Amino acid sequence: MLNLNNNNSDKMLLLSCCAPCACAVIERLKQQGQAFSVLFYNPNIHPLKEYEKRRDEQRRLCQKWDIEFIELEYDCQRWFACVKGYEQEPERGKRCDICFELRLERAMVYAKQQGYRGVASVLGVSRWKDLAQVNRAAQRASAKTGVAYIELEGRKGGMQQRRQDLIRELELYRQDYCGCIYSKSAL
Repeated sequence: MLNLNNNNSDKMLLLSCCAPCACAVIERLKQQGQAFSVLFYNPNIHPLKEYEKRRDEQRRLCQKWDIEFIELEYDCQRWFACVKGYEQEPERGKRCDICFELRLERAMVYAKQQGYRGVASVLGVSRWKDLAQVNRAAQRASAKTGVAYIELEGRKGGMQQRRQDLIRELELYRQDYCGCIYSKSAL
């Protein structure tokens, strides 16, 4: 469902990789009265069946909490082309730099087209990800698009525990790899 009214200047766009990573952040933003929509743009997730599971679970969480859910195209061929030559890179390596920047830049282009005030993400919430790496990719994407990146803290201040609690309480589907078929945990 796309928001075509371009009246989002008070809202931020939250790029989400999956419901387990996003749940505590979404809950906190909602409690704080933040205006936001959740964007699902993850061409890195493979196979398609896994992508669909994660998308559907994110949609379910958004519906439960009455948050607008937006899904962009699943352009996995673009993702494969962008990471070509980096298939053997380790987790947190150059492939991840490319992947984060690709996804954040696409989110920012959408945010600009739809009039959002900026983009935040939960791409660095997992302990398996490097939050500083995500933030650097976001700054590069922001410089290219002119869209503000809003840094969020999704790990500290009890957020990790709250995330674990919500995963159990809401019986969220929990995957065992980031989605990239080249990550070691996916092989």
